[in-house]
Amino acid sequence: MTGSEQETPVRLDRHLTSGRNIKRIQAAPFQWNHKRACSVLVVTAVLVSACSTPGPNYRSGPVVGWGGGSLPPGLSDIVAISTGSSVHLLLKSDGTVIGDPRDSAGRVPAGLANVVAVSAGSSHSLALRKDGTVVAWGGDSVGQTDLPAGLDDVIAISAGFDHSLALKADGTVVAWGNDDSGQTEVPAGLNHIKAISAGYAFSVALKSDGTVVAWGNDRSGESDVPAGLSDVTAISAGGGWVLALKKDGTIVTWGQDAAHRRDPPAGLKDVIAISAGTAFGLALKSDGTVVGWGYDEYGQTDIPPNLTGVIAISAGTWDALALLGPKAGG
Repeated sequence: MTGSEQETPVRLDRHLTSGRNIKRIQAAPFQWNHKRACSVLVVTAVLVSACSTPGPNYRSGPVVGWGGGSLPPGLSDIVAISTGSSVHLLLKSDGTVIGDPRDSAGRVPAGLANVVAVSAGSSHSLALRKDGTVVAWGGDSVGQTDLPAGLDDVIAISAGFDHSLALKADGTVVAWGNDDSGQTEVPAGLNHIKAISAGYAFSVALKSDGTVVAWGNDRSGESDVPAGLSDVTAISAGGGWVLALKKDGTIVTWGQDAAHRRDPPAGLKDVIAISAGTAFGLALKSDGTVVGWGYDEYGQTDIPPNLTGVIAISAGTWDALALLGPKAGG
């Protein structure tokens, strides 16, 4: 979540149905209701702390977090971060992964090793191993962890709300999981892809020529790529909206704009990385500082003071993470 801070999906209960024989329902546009979202999270034993009142930022080793979350103590050698709706995934330099055993999406499979990338979704998680294979775990009510047979040669992964994407070395995309809005129906002939991002009931792909393709739910315009959009270097799909980073360091957005939370601050430039949460956004600037905007009830966009030296960012639903480089501040 890409994954994914959002306006909470209005029909979370539809995902409680088990098995694959689920009636196809057009996903509704987001209508952010944090009280309802928190009640669902508590009942299903997802992180109770996610619904806590806003608190100060927290830090463990090279990882800084803010919003409604927490981190295990004593972190070190972290090289990649991913936060979803309920858990954080932290990739270590030795290829192992740290999760959270309190939640199914955070219970990293025993013996998982040789990992080069991780992605946390709403109730499931993905890991990419250096041999090009994928490991999935967590909730599987709609097949989001049922890997397609023979999936290999993967170079990138993305876990959405309840579907998954994999980018293969040949530039093609494989999708699986919930398909109630066509989010796993990869457009015929789609190729030359260099990046992918799974959001809430929709998918986005960046082509090698700098153009963007999107498919799936479009009730909020999240699959309507702006006409003429080009020179894109990175993409990030959130709840019902998308961030695209252009090579000139500026950001383009589209999709849902509830309460005018979608668009970044005026004049934002020199951006080198982006992350769209469910309903808030983060941008990493070339000077190692972070800018946040959007939904902020749990402090998701309250960037810790003096935070510098950041090399990676991840926006979730209730909180955000930043990975610090050597000699970083914060």
